[in-house]
Amino acid sequence: MTIGCGSSSRTSSCLFVLLTRGRRTHRNGIFGDGFQFWIHSESRKPHLKGMEKARWLLALVLGAALISTDVASGSSNSEHDLVFRIAFGSCSNQSAPQPIWDAINKFDPQVFIWLGDNIYGDNRLPFRIFGKERTIGPWKNVRMFVPSSPQEMLSRYNKAKANPDYSRLRANAKVIGTWDDHDYGLNDAGKEFTEKVANQKLLLDFLDEPQDSPRREQAGVYVSYTFGSLGKQVKIILLDTRYHRDPLSSDGTILGASQWTWLEKELMGPASAITIIGSSIQMELLISRYSLVSRMHFPLPIAQAAKYKIIFHYSCVSYCIFVIFQVISNISATTGPLLHSESWGRFPKERDRLFRLIANSKRDGVLFISGDVHFGEITRYDCAAGYPLYDITSSGLTQTVEKAVPSPLHFIVRFLAWYTPSTMRVKSSSCRHRSCTYGQPNFGTIEIDWDATPVTLKIEVRDTNGLPVTGVNISLLDLQAQSSTMKAREHQSHCTLEVSLPWIVRYRLAILFYCLVSCMLFLILAWFSSLFFLTPPP
Repeated sequence: MTIGCGSSSRTSSCLFVLLTRGRRTHRNGIFGDGFQFWIHSESRKPHLKGMEKARWLLALVLGAALISTDVASGSSNSEHDLVFRIAFGSCSNQSAPQPIWDAINKFDPQVFIWLGDNIYGDNRLPFRIFGKERTIGPWKNVRMFVPSSPQEMLSRYNKAKANPDYSRLRANAKVIGTWDDHDYGLNDAGKEFTEKVANQKLLLDFLDEPQDSPRREQAGVYVSYTFGSLGKQVKIILLDTRYHRDPLSSDGTILGASQWTWLEKELMGPASAITIIGSSIQMELLISRYSLVSRMHFPLPIAQAAKYKIIFHYSCVSYCIFVIFQVISNISATTGPLLHSESWGRFPKERDRLFRLIANSKRDGVLFISGDVHFGEITRYDCAAGYPLYDITSSGLTQTVEKAVPSPLHFIVRFLAWYTPSTMRVKSSSCRHRSCTYGQPNFGTIEIDWDATPVTLKIEVRDTNGLPVTGVNISLLDLQAQSSTMKAREHQSHCTLEVSLPWIVRYRLAILFYCLVSCMLFLILAWFSSLFFLTPPP
């Protein structure tokens, strides 16, 4: 930025004000943190005239104002470089092989978003049905997971950060993120967890958050970022669904009062073209991550209820992205009573408040992104904001449902994913599997074509080779209430909630399960009966 250039026959001077953030060069942009403020003056006079002094003063005032505005925003950050490639992922075990980073690096994102479970910091106890400490079964009396020490957490973060391919990503992209339960410190934990303050520091160190960042002083890791110049801005809002969350059965709060106040200001603030809201838990869709038989800790693809929601906002001013939990569908409504979930659906007041806030903000083009569930998929809901709300779920980078079962049983997992009713899932012939879910390691991508008229978004879930397994192309014109109203009849297929399905459809998974169990018991009884009645006397 140049301020105060002038010339005359007697003197010429030019004041240059350069206000930059401490930056890391990227081939497609510049990202980084911290500020540098430079003022350069060129003058042929050894002294400054009154006009030049005024220009110096103006430069200093404007520079200080810009700095104070950004710093005072606390958990908000601004970058002026155009963003058109974003990648995101979740559920990465630091001790597992991580070949997927190579595919992410080849995608060459400008921004990478962690959506939680960035490491697995807690410890799982052995499966015990009987004994003094029972971790599973109807007589369970202790938690299956226990927290690790701060030293163990730090060691696991260091191991994840030292991965060479991840280090390459950090050198070439802006890495941001939030947390979920396993990097928060304990499976399914909320505000009661006593180590959250210490673990917040560890997460922010992992994300290279500046030491003087207001994010280090606040209660929780929620944050927002704005990328791009006016007219082509992308806003990313990352929520913290752990630090303030009440117990699961309380129907209390997830975000807490301070985070709700902050979120309202973010959504009601200046418009941006694309808005991504990201969260660690899924809004409505999160399903229990325990199998029906072994109760091992992994999410079934039938638990399609867990999602974050990304909302892209289109306006004549800019493009805004909010990263948030899934708010759209509620697959958990179709997996009961077999499975129970940790989700926004267990906090209906909070969920409804979020819907109202988005509607009242009058923002078009909203998308959600999510993770946590150990599979990938795309869902949409057409009857909440006057236009389709998409939710892109990517989970996980290493932890996935199909990796938790032997290869010969993968077909069962895929069948259950297809058989479980879902009124919100986006299906097409281009999906890798018939269910349009993907239970192998994956990551999510968003590509923005700013040169297209209208602007278009390509949203995909990709495998370890970087190939798409499911995806959708979206025009920002289709993410406006007026445009979508004219096409309302085309969207009716994604307006029926899972809870509104006929009971025989809604509970067909449970019906199938109980029928199979009944058949197995009948065959066992028949076998014993044949042994008892048909065995000849001695």
